[in-house]
Amino acid sequence: APPETSPPSLPDALPINAILVVNAGSSSLKFQVFATDASGQLDCLVKGQMDGIGTRPRLRATGPDKKPLIDQSYSVEKVPDLPAATQETGDWLRQTQKVNLVAVGHRVVHGGPEYSRPVRLTADVVAQLERYVSLAPLHQPNNLAPIRTLLSRRPELPQVACFDTAFHRDHPKVADYYALPERFYKEGVRRYGFHGLSYEYIAQRLPDVAPNISKGRVIVAHLGSGASMCALANGRSIESTLGFTALDGLAMGTRPGQLDPGVVLYLIAEKGMTPAAVQDLFYKESGLKGLSGISNDVRELQESADPKAAFALDYFVYRVSLFAGMLAAALGGLDGFVFTAGIGENSATMRARIAEKLGWLGVTLDVDANTARKPLISRNDSRVAVYVIPTNEELMIAQHTLALISGRAERAAE
Repeated sequence: APPETSPPSLPDALPINAILVVNAGSSSLKFQVFATDASGQLDCLVKGQMDGIGTRPRLRATGPDKKPLIDQSYSVEKVPDLPAATQETGDWLRQTQKVNLVAVGHRVVHGGPEYSRPVRLTADVVAQLERYVSLAPLHQPNNLAPIRTLLSRRPELPQVACFDTAFHRDHPKVADYYALPERFYKEGVRRYGFHGLSYEYIAQRLPDVAPNISKGRVIVAHLGSGASMCALANGRSIESTLGFTALDGLAMGTRPGQLDPGVVLYLIAEKGMTPAAVQDLFYKESGLKGLSGISNDVRELQESADPKAAFALDYFVYRVSLFAGMLAAALGGLDGFVFTAGIGENSATMRARIAEKLGWLGVTLDVDANTARKPLISRNDSRVAVYVIPTNEELMIAQHTLALISGRAERAAE
């Protein structure tokens, strides 16, 4: 784990009570500060991130009016790793934002079989979550590092873990089991699904944005550097493309997606690769980066004239369409399709290519609406309504954190 450093603490006893949301990744630290009051209202005061950690560190943040509060670059020596990024971000927040921090909510990728809802963090809970580092090596260590720091430096400050796996925990057993002996399921070897905070947010937004499909059969495509798809029936997850780890399903920026287990056996037995080398290959060198040999970024691949870049994009579109068919089968039909996350929200070209592949399911795209980035991008005569809904995992975390520290979550579970 990264060494501990000073937490992103904010000054106490100042006018505005606030919740800090931390979403720590391998090369970025996203954060939001939400003002809260006795009514439970959450208003975003600050939204920002430190990205390019270890390569080209840059801290950017905006206020509630979306005007820039800071846009500052750092040397690699100044911000070589996540702890240093946490320190710099915390210093800036403490010096500039006049709020009283009442709690911190964290995104934690893997909750294992034990955690099906948000939980108040203690040293014992952190120790339990460390068991799942090998199942999410790109995320779990970084998710836990700021938590450990704050437990040490500010033990009185409530911290809440919100899990990417929790939203999928109500899947029927037939969706969660692997065809392995029962003892492995009991040990926790099962299909968990991820990106649950994103899917939960979209499910929460559907009644307002798309009431015509909110209680129906909907596929949500969370397409970004990490990518997956989820089948929603009446707003509840019933199937997902991701499984035991975040390697399954769609090809991603640097991860291969669905893979024959025999490939793993071949790499170890025939190629002599160590488990650690295989892990690095699957998490860091595969996916769009591996297929193209150029980049894991869809924007760069779209701009490239290299045939391998075009092939990588073709592969991504093809796999999305294949898994759409699988999820439609799990739902027994399809009423709506939602694009979200970086690629889904921002690339009209990729949306159009995927929608064309889904024509057999009844998707007919409105080209002008798609280009204009409107919420509804399907034509009136489309049998399947297609939407673009920006996700907001940080708001979902803030809502869970507030509910837990105020006792509403416990009352709802009773």
